[in-house]
Amino acid sequence: MLISTSRKPSNKTRKFCKNLAHATGSTSVNRGKMNMRELLLKALEVEEYNLAVVNEIKGNPSRISFYSNRGELLLTMLIGASESREKTNIAPSKLKMVCEVKKLNILSEILDLDLVDKAEENCILISDSDDSVARISFINKFGDTLNFKINIKKLLEVSNDG
Repeated sequence: MLISTSRKPSNKTRKFCKNLAHATGSTSVNRGKMNMRELLLKALEVEEYNLAVVNEIKGNPSRISFYSNRGELLLTMLIGASESREKTNIAPSKLKMVCEVKKLNILSEILDLDLVDKAEENCILISDSDDSVARISFINKFGDTLNFKINIKKLLEVSNDG
């Protein structure tokens, strides 16, 4: 997946994109003046098949929209994110996904990850949350849960035909 920002992102949003790319084995690019078509072409150029665009409100990452390589909107999530300065220590080639929120299973397809029932290490865990739709946590190859977390506040679009 290619991860990019809205135009003129804050440092916080750029760092979030880099952390997300590193934690998911994706590629992150600064958007600059690229329009959506150019971003989709860039994704194909770097051999990524989906695109995630991170938007911000008041300098903080607030929304992630996922697109297919044909430009179709697959999923939009309103989010809140916690920062992390730690190294992720995730091995992207062995990364798996554990999803306890059925309507977010589509993320395994978008990220091209195997969906498993249980994983102790090197996984993305999508769990139920009391104060939001779900919480995405990242567990490194040593089995440690990282400080880098994403709270999904609301789902705006879910396509199950992608």
